[in-house]
Amino acid sequence: MRKTSLLLLALAVILSAGAWMARTQAPQAPAAPLTIEKVKDNLYAIIGDGGNVAVYVTDEGLIVVDDKFERDYAEIMAKIRSVTDKPVRYVLNTHQHGDHTGGNQKMLDAGVEILAQQNARANMVTGKQPGLPRVTFTAETSVFLGGREVRARYFGRGHTNGDAMIYFPDAKVLHTGDLFVEGAPLIDYNGHGSAAEWVGTLDGVLHSGWDFDVVIPGHGKVSKPADLVSFRNNFERMRNQVTSMLNQGRSKDDIARMLAADFTWPPTRSVDGIVAELRK
Repeated sequence: MRKTSLLLLALAVILSAGAWMARTQAPQAPAAPLTIEKVKDNLYAIIGDGGNVAVYVTDEGLIVVDDKFERDYAEIMAKIRSVTDKPVRYVLNTHQHGDHTGGNQKMLDAGVEILAQQNARANMVTGKQPGLPRVTFTAETSVFLGGREVRARYFGRGHTNGDAMIYFPDAKVLHTGDLFVEGAPLIDYNGHGSAAEWVGTLDGVLHSGWDFDVVIPGHGKVSKPADLVSFRNNFERMRNQVTSMLNQGRSKDDIARMLAADFTWPPTRSVDGIVAELRK
């Protein structure tokens, strides 16, 4: 039985890796133009193509969260110049995926310092990705610039094993990376993600004492805390239904159909990995 479970998990890792590569690194059609919107005073979100970017303006320069694909670098910088002439000083990566870190190398070449959770950097090393962060943290760190603070904290596994939540205390805004997205989440088992632990990770930030009234998701429109809570509850319901079906001896195909019908998940989205992880 243990051998079967290990084989299933190995297969899940391979399939998850393929899904991630297809999503973040394979050649893609030209993307629609990026948009920039004001979230709060001095804080903007750049949306479109890859993961959502946050831009925090201070008197001494900018703190940026994520930098999409490498192909988006010039357009990101143009969007930034449309609201400020201050230089980018720091980029905080929420995790390792190429639609969030693709601009890292160009940022480094421009003299920007990049920070990430240590597991995210290790995953980038394993994946031979460019633009490795030069500064890492384990549990929590802060960047101070122009009299403002931005906090990055690791609450546990979920989308990957290196997801950082980014908090802007003065603005009361949270950037979740792909721990919260609009649409179906991806559990990246190649990146050591976990369906079993994801809800606990979200509970960590919800009970952290961080006071926020706006949430920037990894993908999708700027949201409210209630949307994050709804996502958390929906994920828990999904996990519980999968576990119940596995305990009833239901097949992987049955589970895939349930996920598509009840949660609008694409047919191959993390199903093998979820089944392998949650099987008792």
